[in-house]
Amino acid sequence: MCGIAGFFGNRPLAPATRRAMLAALAKRGPDASHEIAWQQQNQVGPEAAATSALLHARLSIRDPRPVADQPMASDDNQIWLCYNGEVYGWEAQAAAMAAQGIPFRTHSDTEFILRAYQEFGFPALLEHLRGMFALVILDLRLGKVFLARDRLGLKPLVYGVQADGIAFGSTVRCLLPWLPVNQRAFDPEAIDAYLAHRYIPAPRTIFSRLRRLENAHYLTYDLVTGHLQKNRYWFLPERNGQPPGTSAVEEALEELRRAVMLRTAADRPLGVFLSGGIDSSAIASILASSGRSDLGTFTAAFPDSSFDESIEAAEISGVLGLPNTSISIPMRLGDAFDRIVADLDEPFADPSSIPTWFLARETVKHVTVVLGGDGGDEIFAGYKRHPKHLRTHWRAGLKLPLPAPVSLDGKGWSRLADELRLPWELAYTLRFSGFTPAQRRFLSASQKLESEVWWRPIDTNPSMPLEYMLACDFANTLPEYILRKADLCTMAHGLELRAPLLDHHWLEKLALVAPAARYTHPAKHFLNAVMVPLSRLQLFERKKRGFNPPLGDWLRGDLRDAWRVWERGSPH
Repeated sequence: MCGIAGFFGNRPLAPATRRAMLAALAKRGPDASHEIAWQQQNQVGPEAAATSALLHARLSIRDPRPVADQPMASDDNQIWLCYNGEVYGWEAQAAAMAAQGIPFRTHSDTEFILRAYQEFGFPALLEHLRGMFALVILDLRLGKVFLARDRLGLKPLVYGVQADGIAFGSTVRCLLPWLPVNQRAFDPEAIDAYLAHRYIPAPRTIFSRLRRLENAHYLTYDLVTGHLQKNRYWFLPERNGQPPGTSAVEEALEELRRAVMLRTAADRPLGVFLSGGIDSSAIASILASSGRSDLGTFTAAFPDSSFDESIEAAEISGVLGLPNTSISIPMRLGDAFDRIVADLDEPFADPSSIPTWFLARETVKHVTVVLGGDGGDEIFAGYKRHPKHLRTHWRAGLKLPLPAPVSLDGKGWSRLADELRLPWELAYTLRFSGFTPAQRRFLSASQKLESEVWWRPIDTNPSMPLEYMLACDFANTLPEYILRKADLCTMAHGLELRAPLLDHHWLEKLALVAPAARYTHPAKHFLNAVMVPLSRLQLFERKKRGFNPPLGDWLRGDLRDAWRVWERGSPH
């Protein structure tokens, strides 16, 4: 896990620009930082202007030795890799390649990716990568740059393209030094998308000149012509209509166990984020059943609050024989709020990012890697919005020719009118909205909207309404809301978070499971088979609470004071 950045083109950039880009990545990679820079075709030192560069801030997880640092080059210095992420299960293939005479100087996944590119080329390389990644490969022999983001979107990749070249980075902020000041204009569509969805969906960013690469996509950039091409390389499997049976379930569960165990590979201390819910409990159960009783669990606690699940998490840890550390989330945010806003990189309105940030800050004092339960609700339809929206499926494509309401009121008739003006499928986005369309019209100078919704369309043809909603989640809120929060809040403290439930091999097996076995009531009962040690706790009977912070207390406390300070200083 790391921070990456770089640029390729014909505009010479001063050393200070490269240093500023690398400094913006420092939190993501506290263990080492390096750059390789070129002036045209000639490699230059750190105090010279450069037209191209690769920048890397390293969080050392596999093979922490300097020999595994990045950017990493082929033996002839013609191929360079700059990579953020963690891939799993590559060791056997690396051993087979070594037996064929391919040299390996490290036992890092970074070198495996480099050697696999030399062996298989691009994009065939991506078929051999299981895990999370944002990677950039510079091939000077071909005069091309390849950029890729993992299948589910666990790792971010932002880029910008201009007439004089291309730049990339892990965050928007690390690209701002590359972007000329007079070109740092906000994107009005991105602002409206943020108001609509509480985040800015890919491929947009808050800046009109910067874009975010969608998950499961790659870019090819020609260093000579400047041509940029984007391709999709993986699709979430559709249900294949296979009849109910136990074999598909058993194969899927076995693949899940393998996905969890593969993610224990690390040369640094490892732990588990554990709540009182099903997803993280299933992961902890698999680990405990495999004999990994050495792994500690870490839980966010909200003392004297209905949001607190620390007692339940401690009980789960106790049954599994895993040590538990309860981390109290402060009721007063103090000056941490400004740091959290900066670490979130762009406008981002997920209240749970605050406790996630604090949880990561304290957890990294004990371990460097944690496994978490992200993805379970999107896989097994675990959100309250799923059954709520299903109740209105009877109207399908029916929509009413109602006038577009313009109102600051986010409830009542204006919200209902907006929902009825949209077909059932599009209206699903309103179940996870920030400002309603009526409110956004009120705030718009023209009182019109360029688009009712800014979500990316799904690329499947689900046969069930529930599967349609899950496809929307996988295309939008999962990669750009849930996983963006997880990446930014953990990497702000140099903590690597791994998500076994989003392993693509497991998801491909799960796609073969009949709906009756997968979509259950209570939700996620599919995971009961890997949670046998916890059966007496009756976790599936407990009410789902989610990772909700005491936002009301914060708004009445520290954040209210911050608002008053801002209001006094505002020219308006």
